[in-house]
Amino acid sequence: MLLGEDYITEEGEFVINMGPQHPATHGVLHMKIWLDGETIKKVEPHLGYIHRSIEKMSESLSYRQFVFVTSRMDYLSAHINNQACALAVEKGLQIEATPRAQAIRVIMAELTRLASHQLWWACAGLDLGGVTPFFYAFREREAINDVMEETCGARLTQNYMVPGGVMNDIHPNFQKRVKDVLKQIKDNFHEYDEILTGNVIFQNRLKDVGYISKEDAVSYGCTGPTARASGVSCDIRKLFPYDGYDKLQFEEILSTGGDSWARYQVRMAEMLQSVHIIEQLIDNIPEGDFAAKTKVVIKLPKGDFYQRVETARGELGVYLVSDGAAVPYRCHYRSPNFANLSAIPRMAKGAKIGDLVAIMATVDLVIPDIDR
Repeated sequence: MLLGEDYITEEGEFVINMGPQHPATHGVLHMKIWLDGETIKKVEPHLGYIHRSIEKMSESLSYRQFVFVTSRMDYLSAHINNQACALAVEKGLQIEATPRAQAIRVIMAELTRLASHQLWWACAGLDLGGVTPFFYAFREREAINDVMEETCGARLTQNYMVPGGVMNDIHPNFQKRVKDVLKQIKDNFHEYDEILTGNVIFQNRLKDVGYISKEDAVSYGCTGPTARASGVSCDIRKLFPYDGYDKLQFEEILSTGGDSWARYQVRMAEMLQSVHIIEQLIDNIPEGDFAAKTKVVIKLPKGDFYQRVETARGELGVYLVSDGAAVPYRCHYRSPNFANLSAIPRMAKGAKIGDLVAIMATVDLVIPDIDR
């Protein structure tokens, strides 16, 4: 088979394509990779395979409806995406969700973060050749999804957060089932260390691989665990608290390692912090309404409104421009995955082709959040 000029560029240089079907890419992403032997000289992401024009769709929907379109962006942070949109609308209306609704929102958001990190942990092991962790992670993730399903009828794209609060009140079994899930995670967490974290082969695949400095992480706009693993303090729950996060005690997990191993450690520690946050709320959910009263047809005053939240992958920003009508004049989403993806060519340069799989695994991309 003859290779075209596109595949051999200069002496010793070879160009290959990873994706858009490659299982290590966690979605429909195409990576064009320039190699010198097995050493990566350049990586060029090609986007657009799953683009659905979500921003323009949002501009054709009411302020109640557009909230739920964002469940289909980072679908592993669906609750938190909806929460960001609901908070943006509330900012325009100059109202706050009820105390009960805020507590429920935070519990559901942290359960979402736990479920997302569990799936990430499962896939990180799977990408690097470890099949067993996948089953252990899904044991806990399925327990969380059962709580989601009982509360709002869906397991992945829940559509539960609404302007003013939540769609409906919690199930009578909610508190007991959540506490059972937290106990299950804490009781089994040592298994994660025994199966994967303490595995020498796994550690060698991550340590000193995919390094990015604090300065470069800031320059590329990285947020979430990807940035915090390089020492960037950027947890929106701490810097710009919302829905009562300022009343809760938890730590922002930081590392100065900057490599794939540091990103792994940050996410693992964040799971325990999410458990700690939920434990503070689960027996202290205020009584009262689960949603503030709002008009059937919501119209925001003319102006610009911006709200940011901390998803499982970093900062999601929702920017609304209102002209006083019942639909947004302009809607823009600042998604964490887009910025984090932009740093991968920097992380991968000089690494081996096998290292790119480890880098992609620890950055934890969700591609529909990029192609929105």
